[in-house]
Amino acid sequence: MTRNGKIALGCGGGGCLGLILLVIVGVVLVVSGIVPAPGLYDPDRNSNSNYNYNRSSNYNSNTNTNDNLNSNSNSSSSSMSEDDKHKLYQAAAITKDNVLILRMLRKIGLGDGTGTDHQQFMKEHLPWAMRNTAFVQSINTPEKGREYFDAHIDD
Repeated sequence: MTRNGKIALGCGGGGCLGLILLVIVGVVLVVSGIVPAPGLYDPDRNSNSNYNYNRSSNYNSNTNTNDNLNSNSNSSSSSMSEDDKHKLYQAAAITKDNVLILRMLRKIGLGDGTGTDHQQFMKEHLPWAMRNTAFVQSINTPEKGREYFDAHIDD
């Protein structure tokens, strides 16, 4: 048996392909902040914390969530850099707060997030997140994401 035949036999039936796919999915989950990176020490993270969220409650009395969500925000989105748009997108996404996410989408010029412009932005966001892992890790909890969002939504 040739060397290539032995390699093919060892990967049998797409096993190597499956392993490669599993590694890629793992990297994406870590970079997006959904899964914490193993072995990284975060002094702000307390593994004994218990988070309980009630989506109907008012998280921050200083945040006005009764904005006119139908207003045209293209003028504000045009003044934001692409990097700032991705940072705001990442911060809003980590909160999993639908009202806040809708505000962000309108702010960065993506309407309600159902158009082809949103699909294109998502294609660009993953490579951006891979290049900006330090930022992604700096806002890896809903609280940190909301704090960043509140500080930068009006930029």
